[in-house]
Amino acid sequence: MPRLAATPDQIRATVLAMLTEAGDAAPPSAARFRRVVSVRKLRDRLGGGDPATLSRTLNAIEAEVVRAGLADLALPELPAEIAEAMRALWQAAVAVQLDDVVRLRREAQQTAEAAQSARAEADLRVELLRQELSEVRGQLAARDTVLAEARAALATASARADEQAARRGELETALATVQERAVADERAHTEAIATIQTRYEALSKQLLQETAHQRDAVRAERAQLASQLKFAERRIAALEEERGRLDAELVSERAARQTAVGEASALKAVTASQRAQLDEMLRATLAAATPAAKVARATRSTAKPAGKPDGKRRDKP
Repeated sequence: MPRLAATPDQIRATVLAMLTEAGDAAPPSAARFRRVVSVRKLRDRLGGGDPATLSRTLNAIEAEVVRAGLADLALPELPAEIAEAMRALWQAAVAVQLDDVVRLRREAQQTAEAAQSARAEADLRVELLRQELSEVRGQLAARDTVLAEARAALATASARADEQAARRGELETALATVQERAVADERAHTEAIATIQTRYEALSKQLLQETAHQRDAVRAERAQLASQLKFAERRIAALEEERGRLDAELVSERAARQTAVGEASALKAVTASQRAQLDEMLRATLAAATPAAKVARATRSTAKPAGKPDGKRRDKP
């Protein structure tokens, strides 16, 4: 059967018991607290528990115990008012530093989460842009097909125009033959000349009509194909501009993502540096306060045998 999770009060009682068993006569420092109590030792003592929950609770108890120890420091050879003012100023400075560390840690975490969210959004936008680019490429391929069909139709129309020109040449050749035949038979066949004259005029008129009609049709078809070709060229230019814009946006999104990653790394480095500075300040302060406390105890112990009354209340160990 799994063991139930320990409550914060149980964890606090266990930590205080471990400190008492370690034999510390005064409130411990941060380094001493970590040597006596750790997440592994506390978990073994409780018989289980979530390491993350135990770590958060242990950090809170450590801050409380170490701050209480700093509050109980004695300042020898100073008036009570000045000692009290210095103690209050020191406690305020330590509290401000701890609050700044918590605030900077929270801001760094929020910045990292915002950067991750922006990166995910940028990746999504890049994927959408890639899909749109694929669609645009498909449309370009379709337009290329239409343009190829239009060019093929233009080639067919040109071939038909060539055929019409060849037919016209044949008709002109036939007309020349008829004219030669009419000149040859002019003397002997007057009536035949008249008949041939009439037929020639009719054929010439029909030929001119057909030629004019075909010429107009060819011109109209060429104009239509030219208009379609210009429209296709304008559409291709517009699609090329759109593709350039999409490529520029893609480059901008990649640059923004790299900037966000760089800012997150810089914030992590600043947070680590400030945390190291705070640890160094605490260690230096505690190292400076410990000799002063020893000197105060030695002074009080040597003052009693000399017969001088001790008017001050001694601190409990």
